[in-house]
Amino acid sequence: MRQSPKDIEENARVVTRRGLVVGGLQLAFMGMLGLRMRQMQIEEADEYRLLAEENRVNMRLLAPPRGIIYDRNGVIIADNAQNYRIIIVREDAGDVDDVIAKLQQIVELDEDELERAIREMNRRSPFVPVTLADRLTWEEFSKVAVNSPALPGITPDVGLSRFYPMKADFAHVIGYVGPVSDFDLGRIDDDDPLLQIPKFQIGKIGVENKLEKPLRGKAGNKRIEVNAAGRVMRELGRDEGIPGQDIQLTVDARLQNFVQARMDGESAAAVVIDVTNGDILAIGSAPAYDPNKFVRGISSADYRVLQEDRYVPLRNKSVQGTYPPGSTYKMVTALAALEAGVVGPEETVWCPGYYQLGRRRFHCWKRGGHGHMNLENSLVQSCDTYYYDVSQRVGIDKISAMANKLGMGMRHDIPMSAVAEGLAPTQQWKAVRRGEAWRVGDTLNASIGQGFTLTSPLQLAVYTARMASGLAINPRLIKTLGGVEQGAEPPAPLDIRPAHLRAIRRAMINVSNGQRGTARGSRIVTEGYEMAGKTGTSQVRNITAAERAQGVFRNEDLPWERRDHALFVGYAPHTDPRYAVSVVVEHGGGGSRAAAPIARDILAFAQYGGVPPLDAYPTSQRERIRTMYESMTLADPAPPVPGRSRA
Repeated sequence: MRQSPKDIEENARVVTRRGLVVGGLQLAFMGMLGLRMRQMQIEEADEYRLLAEENRVNMRLLAPPRGIIYDRNGVIIADNAQNYRIIIVREDAGDVDDVIAKLQQIVELDEDELERAIREMNRRSPFVPVTLADRLTWEEFSKVAVNSPALPGITPDVGLSRFYPMKADFAHVIGYVGPVSDFDLGRIDDDDPLLQIPKFQIGKIGVENKLEKPLRGKAGNKRIEVNAAGRVMRELGRDEGIPGQDIQLTVDARLQNFVQARMDGESAAAVVIDVTNGDILAIGSAPAYDPNKFVRGISSADYRVLQEDRYVPLRNKSVQGTYPPGSTYKMVTALAALEAGVVGPEETVWCPGYYQLGRRRFHCWKRGGHGHMNLENSLVQSCDTYYYDVSQRVGIDKISAMANKLGMGMRHDIPMSAVAEGLAPTQQWKAVRRGEAWRVGDTLNASIGQGFTLTSPLQLAVYTARMASGLAINPRLIKTLGGVEQGAEPPAPLDIRPAHLRAIRRAMINVSNGQRGTARGSRIVTEGYEMAGKTGTSQVRNITAAERAQGVFRNEDLPWERRDHALFVGYAPHTDPRYAVSVVVEHGGGGSRAAAPIARDILAFAQYGGVPPLDAYPTSQRERIRTMYESMTLADPAPPVPGRSRA
């Protein structure tokens, strides 16, 4: 059918409009495509060039600075030191063996550390960075940095590592940090991503462990761009973490150093407490060790030396060690008897050198006996028979209740590892734990600090502080946490009659200063500085009847491990008590010979604020004391630096 000219004209107009629309759309599309191509090729060329080279963005955690630990005067005892190290990311390295071989041509790598790092890489995800070497010198670090373009996956890094400037002095107090291990991850319930960083340092023992979370802080992160070879191209940004909180201890670094130096050569422990508020001023255990060796992971050889030492340097004797308190416990028995009203201060007991119980004799340390003994003389001369007799009247349960009241037989709440509870035994305790009835002989043994009775040097110091002050002193080790004062509530009065405490104190004064006192040879002669105290000797072996008949072996004639423990507790000045001390010397023999001199020197140092003058000692001892101090190596802890950086 033929179209009319009019229809043809109309169709042509329709086709033309459609062509224009389609053409316009095509032109717009081409224009937009051109603009986008221009933007990609010119304006975003650098970005796409990097993407074309298979670059990508990585997120890496930033470990925050660990909190610094100070002594009571602001002396740093746990610090952070700059640490140059080499990090490898297996995913970026490609051929790990080839990269490590190239790295070894630049710097020397410890074979043990290298094997440990390779095992770590195989256990971890391929994108997790692993430390190949740390504590590099600046020269070694620089060599790696210069050659890093040829070492895919290798990154020279600067971090912080724990450092203990006073070395062994605070080893048993603050403990140490070490690399987080699978064992650590298995025993702690903590999802902090910081713990997944290989060789991230966490507290293992002591204050470092007990206050791990506030010391650790919170993780930060950084965003970095790396190329296909694993080389860092640039840092895109970072969010700094929250630093760990600083901690200030109650301990005095100079006194702590003196305590450790004074116990040198002994297997011993000593604790010094402020009688007015319970602040622990020194808490030492000897021998000690350098905690810096544990920070990186101690070598097998070094650890074997510590393990094989018969003095057991890894054991914190001040809080973990428990010992029969010996005659230092007689004051507990005496106070229990006074409070129960079964004996008066002037009542006497006859001491023929033994106490007869049925067919068995319980011997006094003085074979010929002391004669008539009242309370004060029984403590001054440390008569055993007096306490055998008195304990039968008061009973073990009241004696143990008094021990608890004075701070023994309980675990004190301080942030140190393996704090012992000790034992103030009762009839019920023996029935439950031993399945046996309590016997009269058990009470006699307990009355002089033997038998089942056990106590730690920390408990002995608390006990002495409570007797000296008449207050329910509780030990405090943390002075401030993050700048906030901790546990400084004033102690309540003890529920013991003041007259009875005064009677015990008079006896303690004469123990150290009286003509017949067992510690007279270790007195402080300076007026206003005199100390009061009590000696103790605890047996670690049974003395047989045959041995008594032939003559008891002297401690010096016995193997070291069979000798008696030596103990001393005391306070000073006796007119206005400020410092209480306890000293235990393992297998040291007599308390008056081995423990009292150490305690005397510690109390003198605490009162003088430094090495005491020779005129604080009896004239006959001054030359020996001078020689002793000249041979001692004492540190002079560095004072805090104003405005010091945490990094």
